[in-house]
Amino acid sequence: MFRQNLSSTLLQNVVDELSSLPGVGKKSALRFALYLLKQPKENVERFGNAVVTMRNEIHYCRVCNMVSDSDLCTVCSSGLRDHTLVCVVESIRDVLSIEGTGQYNGVYHVLGGIISPMDGVGPGDLSIDHLISRVSQGEIKEIFMALSTTMEGETTAFYLYKKLSHFNVNISTIARGVGFGDDLEYTDDVTLGRSIKNRQPFVPLNT
Repeated sequence: MFRQNLSSTLLQNVVDELSSLPGVGKKSALRFALYLLKQPKENVERFGNAVVTMRNEIHYCRVCNMVSDSDLCTVCSSGLRDHTLVCVVESIRDVLSIEGTGQYNGVYHVLGGIISPMDGVGPGDLSIDHLISRVSQGEIKEIFMALSTTMEGETTAFYLYKKLSHFNVNISTIARGVGFGDDLEYTDDVTLGRSIKNRQPFVPLNT
């Protein structure tokens, strides 16, 4: 195991904070900290201020739950998007992955996770009631479920299908270009784009 015996408590504090980030070990944290230490003071202040400002001032879109600089994100406020088509995703990262394909022109709904009893995540922990409220207004024609093709993702999709099936709305899912067990954020843009364009009606595995 990598152990550090740093001569500066201030440097150690920064290393400890950086290493708390996902995927950042102690060695990488030390490298980042030493890099910042060599930068001009104004660059480091700009970096720190950007993080603090993001945390204090960022919003979550009141319609889709995407991060935004205001109460309504740029997708939901755009008159060029198809607001009758809603893509349901697990996380903000999935929105960014789908947007990166350039193959989708609808709007989104971010659940904030997927149903996972093993992790203590149930339907009440997700933004499902808000989605049902959006659909009940009658303007949405299609719900496109772009959830990870894991067992948890399939369970969540089936739960949403049962909740939404009595509405007059088409329910579709991502085509199987994305293999079972795959997370959207790790799928390449070409495969993900084709899976979006070739989306298909949702057929519950449980039926």
